[in-house]
Amino acid sequence: MKLTKHVGIAMLALSILSCSSDDGETISGFGNLIVEFDNSYSDSDLLLNTTIYSAVETEKIKISAVKYIVSNIKLEDEEGNIYEVPKNDSYFIIDESSESSQLIDLSDVPAGNYTKITYGIGVDQEKYLQGAEGQGYFLTHAQEAGMMWAWQAGYKFFVYEGVYTSNNTTTETAFAYHMGSHGTSLDNYKEITLNLPSTARVRSDLSPILHVVADLSNILDGTTQFMLDDAAQIHVDAIKSPQIATNASGMFMVHHVHN
Repeated sequence: MKLTKHVGIAMLALSILSCSSDDGETISGFGNLIVEFDNSYSDSDLLLNTTIYSAVETEKIKISAVKYIVSNIKLEDEEGNIYEVPKNDSYFIIDESSESSQLIDLSDVPAGNYTKITYGIGVDQEKYLQGAEGQGYFLTHAQEAGMMWAWQAGYKFFVYEGVYTSNNTTTETAFAYHMGSHGTSLDNYKEITLNLPSTARVRSDLSPILHVVADLSNILDGTTQFMLDDAAQIHVDAIKSPQIATNASGMFMVHHVHN
């Protein structure tokens, strides 16, 4: 698999370049850490265009596209020190149809025993307000991936598409839920923090993998339930878009850590 390299060290990380663990080990230097995003649906692996999944009540869905933006990654160690991936290198698109996109390879991470990861879903207003020129490579990447409306409308943070049937809709009917911040008028950027089930031990000779599972059933059946019979197409909606953002932010967990 092709792993994307992201280089750079935040000044905040200097405080954790050298420390000692409880067993007397001196922890110093830098290493790599990989964050793997594994999309699922309830207890099943997510398969595009083939598998039929149960949604809310009698509705059944077949998913054709899942994409979302992950940004502003931070790692917290067992002593509370936080390493922030340099901001300009911390915007990624996870695409279920592209296996390589599901692996984020973070390089030059200060050695340490990490216990939490924080990241955003979408593009924060600070970055967006830098204007088109301030987006760097990511603007072109998002355009090519279909993760933007027009520039004034902003980025699509989350794309969820497919077809559905129900007792009321017996013919396969298209659905599309797109969520973003829509310029500066509606900010749906969400930041989440996940505890790791075991410590990620970054060393110069150890590159742990955080296996993050995203349960897509949470989009329609999360904090807010959505019936596709009621709304099969949601793109810009002052009420429903924030609800989708909340559902999306609740679909993640760190399943395990490979050291």
